[in-house]
Amino acid sequence: MLLLIKNADVYAPEPGGRCDLLIGGGKILLMEPDIRIPRKHCEVVDARNFKAVPGFIDGHVHIMGGGGEGGFATRTPDLPLTDAIFGGVTTVVGCLGTDGYTRNMAGLLAKAKGLEEEGLSTFVYSGSYGLPLRTLMPSLEEDLLFIDKVIGAGEVALSDHRSSQPTFEAFAQVVAMARRGGMLSGKAGIVNVHLGDGARGLDFLRRILAETELAATQMWPTHINRNPRLFEEGIAYAKGGGFVDFTTSTLPSYLEDGEIPCAKALRRMLEAGVDPGQITFTSDGQGSLPDWDPSGRLQEISVGRVTSLFPAVRQAVMEEGIALETALRMVTANPARILKLRAKGRLAVGMDADLVLLDPRDLEIRTVVAKGRLLMKGGRLLAKGMFQ
Repeated sequence: MLLLIKNADVYAPEPGGRCDLLIGGGKILLMEPDIRIPRKHCEVVDARNFKAVPGFIDGHVHIMGGGGEGGFATRTPDLPLTDAIFGGVTTVVGCLGTDGYTRNMAGLLAKAKGLEEEGLSTFVYSGSYGLPLRTLMPSLEEDLLFIDKVIGAGEVALSDHRSSQPTFEAFAQVVAMARRGGMLSGKAGIVNVHLGDGARGLDFLRRILAETELAATQMWPTHINRNPRLFEEGIAYAKGGGFVDFTTSTLPSYLEDGEIPCAKALRRMLEAGVDPGQITFTSDGQGSLPDWDPSGRLQEISVGRVTSLFPAVRQAVMEEGIALETALRMVTANPARILKLRAKGRLAVGMDADLVLLDPRDLEIRTVVAKGRLLMKGGRLLAKGMFQ
């Protein structure tokens, strides 16, 4: 059945004015005022009092769980479909983290396929924190070429006591493999880079640009807002053409130790002259949030949530005074461009029918459509995962 969204105030993410959207076959078929279709042929959603925005892309989610830094009991749970729906997240990119052993690429790919069957669009990175990469096929290039859902590598950990402490040469080889595999497959071939609190910060990424022929577009460093020093490095890196990603899941202790909330980090980078197209938000959903004391002992551990993603966008608009169309780019058009998800991140004819209706008074999520299917309508959940 066709789906007709009537009278929405469209942000594509740029403001587009009042418009109807006709959806069929998982795509946006028409976008124009006053589309008329006999009601017997379509379901109609009255969006007269709502803003229609693209469905959110979360480019860093531990969809099958992560963690384990405190032993087996601290392995975090996998992503339930309803968390994504409540968060307005219609596309997720799954990754492995510290634990690339009890969690592996076969399980990651299976979980991604399961979430796809339940209604989301899903992709994955090949590998985990450590190098050499543990891939599904003999090489990263072959994963990119022959496994549709693989769009890059990661999250490779640098400047962190949990990393495999790779040499610069080993890291450069991964970026080179991602470049080759991306070119041959027509994919992004991005390397998602976890950055810890270590003093080396972005050093390896800067050396890639200075000492090799590889471009900044092959690397996507995350957790840039985790401390003031790394954040200042991130400003310079982004002004030089690199991408930077802020993590929306946090703990009070992280903020007390100097982590910069995403909304404030966005405002500060924009004020510093960073191109807004270089910045993204991701949630680190289902990843562990460990709090270490100065001697490296684990004090507490929690779990990241995809439901933290859009609240950071809302705070940027409502507390930091950033235009809605700019803040939306952090979770729509920007990650779609960086990850070469060509049918995602925008509301336009021919694009995938992923959209969210927001209440203009408080920017709360009210309705979620993924691949043309209503998953939530007027705040009422219409879909759940198989075992929820």
